[in-house]
Amino acid sequence: MRQMPPATPFDDDKLKEECGVFGVVGMADAANFIALGLHALQHRGQEAGGIVTYDRDAGFQSARRFGYVRDSFTSQKVMETLPGEIGIGHVRYSTAGSKGNTAIRDVQPFFGEFSMGGAAIAHNGNITNADALRRELIDRGSIFQSSSDSECIIHLMARSLQRNIPERMKDALRRVEGAFSVVAMTRTKLVGVRDPRGVRPLVLGKVGEKGYALSSETCALDIIGAEFVREIEPGEMVVISDGKVVSSKPFEQVPSRFCIFEHVYFSRPDSILGGRSVYETRRQIGVELAREAPVDADLVCPVPDSGTPAAIGFSHESGIPYGMGIIRNQYMGRTFIEPSEQIRNMGVRLKLNVNRALIKGKRIILVDDSVVRGTTSQKIKDMLLDAGAAEVHFRIASPPTMWPCFYGVDTPDRDKLLAAHMSIEQMRDHLGVDSLQFITLDGLYRAAGEADGRDANAPRYCDACFSGEYPVVPSDMIDKGFKLKDAAE
Repeated sequence: MRQMPPATPFDDDKLKEECGVFGVVGMADAANFIALGLHALQHRGQEAGGIVTYDRDAGFQSARRFGYVRDSFTSQKVMETLPGEIGIGHVRYSTAGSKGNTAIRDVQPFFGEFSMGGAAIAHNGNITNADALRRELIDRGSIFQSSSDSECIIHLMARSLQRNIPERMKDALRRVEGAFSVVAMTRTKLVGVRDPRGVRPLVLGKVGEKGYALSSETCALDIIGAEFVREIEPGEMVVISDGKVVSSKPFEQVPSRFCIFEHVYFSRPDSILGGRSVYETRRQIGVELAREAPVDADLVCPVPDSGTPAAIGFSHESGIPYGMGIIRNQYMGRTFIEPSEQIRNMGVRLKLNVNRALIKGKRIILVDDSVVRGTTSQKIKDMLLDAGAAEVHFRIASPPTMWPCFYGVDTPDRDKLLAAHMSIEQMRDHLGVDSLQFITLDGLYRAAGEADGRDANAPRYCDACFSGEYPVVPSDMIDKGFKLKDAAE
């Protein structure tokens, strides 16, 4: 059995979304609404954020900052530099480019000045042929300012011969492979586009008579008082100006494959995806888990906060009482770091603490959303046993994560994924728990509304991180030797 590489003590041991995008048009002081929207999307990226606006007198203005939205875009001084009734914003967690070593030039939105005027874009997803595109563009004279794959879109737009910016964007995105939900803007138009498979989410909202918003999730529409209109469809482009929404389908039609992990973990539980409440899907995952993997125990506890809805569902279906056996420190910021080796070694105890009075002497079912490297799971198990738990049983609200994602999720290398090299029984021994069970892929699909489970011939979702079945083999990965046969090994 392979020894797992060590992870850093402060590693959350979770898969990370790349980013969130948000834009508004037809609203005075657009930047203030964008900042609110980005705050609601902060869970999709905490590394950095940016806003671009346009005002007839001031022109295009931008601000890009590292850190949280609340620390970067709440001061009056900053917001006064972003006037206008149209703008877009982005929160970032890097999956492409300079991971862990981000420069401010990598922070979106990106801006380009074209012969017909300026345009800015913000991108959620991952361009899987970015390396090839970048080489081609550099050979033809393009000068890149960032390490981000998203900048390729601006350069492709610059080389298009189309006469307006939305048409140039269509040209550019037809060259792009992978996952993209894009929010873009010109001086007068707000543009939203989803890739043909609709891997990443994008929704449309309406504010007042002429105001519109585009967002990665519906929860960000709620915060600005926008009415949810509909999801942007896979392969659709919408162009919004003068209170009107014009839709087109510029790409070849292919079966949609929305990311199923949005239901499991990425999206906020108060968002709506595909007409379904994310919270209800996660609660139903817990119901399915209780049916598939019952265990005799005294208490069902979530790993907060991502395991909470599934734990509630597991408790309801099993009849075993639900309890908050672990309490999260809500004020643990990302910047509270490394005052000493002793503090670093406390690991997850800075974020989570066991409710000893509730745990002692009990057989605990611990419900979490996923196991990636397993490092945090081990520490939580140790904390429960130290607090006097009689038994610890893990129930996981997703199938084993066995393959990397190339569509906008920061998955570790495959050799760092616990499930890629261990059976479930080996993982149980490695984690040192009394039992370990994951929801099946069919159970996950049932919880997401597919009554008959997963259709192996035409899966509704992208579930490659669990199944190894990628909708498209990424071009850049082929160049690096990755093949679909890897998934069957």
